[in-house]
Amino acid sequence: MPELPEVETVRKGLERYLQGRTFRQVILRRDGLRFPFPKNLAATLTGKTVQKVERRAKYLLIHMTDNVTMLGHLGMTGSFVFSAEEEYQPSRHDHLLFKLSDGSTMVYNDPRRFGVIDLLQTGAEKEHRLLAHLGPEPLTSDWQAGVFCEAIRHKQGAIKTTILDQKVVVGVGNIYACEALFMSRISPRRKASSVAGKKATGIRAKRLVEAVKLVLQEAIEAGGSTLQDFQDVEGKAGYFAHQFQVYDREGKECVRDECSSTIRRIVQAGRSTFYCPTCQR
Repeated sequence: MPELPEVETVRKGLERYLQGRTFRQVILRRDGLRFPFPKNLAATLTGKTVQKVERRAKYLLIHMTDNVTMLGHLGMTGSFVFSAEEEYQPSRHDHLLFKLSDGSTMVYNDPRRFGVIDLLQTGAEKEHRLLAHLGPEPLTSDWQAGVFCEAIRHKQGAIKTTILDQKVVVGVGNIYACEALFMSRISPRRKASSVAGKKATGIRAKRLVEAVKLVLQEAIEAGGSTLQDFQDVEGKAGYFAHQFQVYDREGKECVRDECSSTIRRIVQAGRSTFYCPTCQR
């Protein structure tokens, strides 16, 4: 499933192609995806002009005139792509077509149909059922070591599964959790409360917050990670996968010069965790 860097990459592309353009026609080629489409989706969006595109966690928020916002989630295989063809011919998994005022077409394609498209009133994002429970954004000043420590101080689960909890911090998926834990030299098995420590701000928590911010920013700059289906709005793959230090490197030598261990894989909460047993004791 696309993680925060992939969604941020898509957000940038959507804003570049959509800002200032108007939806001339919206065509629904099925009744819904993970959830049914709003009954008034096409009628509400038609004639609206896009003002800006934001991201909340892994959700895309396309803000339009008349206080209308379209919420989108890519699910596991969803993608937005643009076509300049005058008469675009949809393929099998093209579920929504958005005809734009410049003559282009924005296409939402989703083979597994696990994505989400919904409508809400601009400014009411915090009350939406999919957004109301979300924690702080990792790349903002709202998420610092002190805030992180307060969120995990009494959690007895492993730190790896804890930072995947969207109530603790949003958008840190499996790939970047593995990478950030390696970068901060913290074992994925370590109890979350021990990362917080006894003081106001634990040294491990500070290192992990800094590592999460760094690895996410580097991944955004690389255009995300292409594992299976991810692509940006121009159909391009992300290149952060070429920079993985532990993720998907089971049995390979640790990248640190001073370490001769090999990367191991364990399963935590049903997901693969990759780590160095020496660097992350």
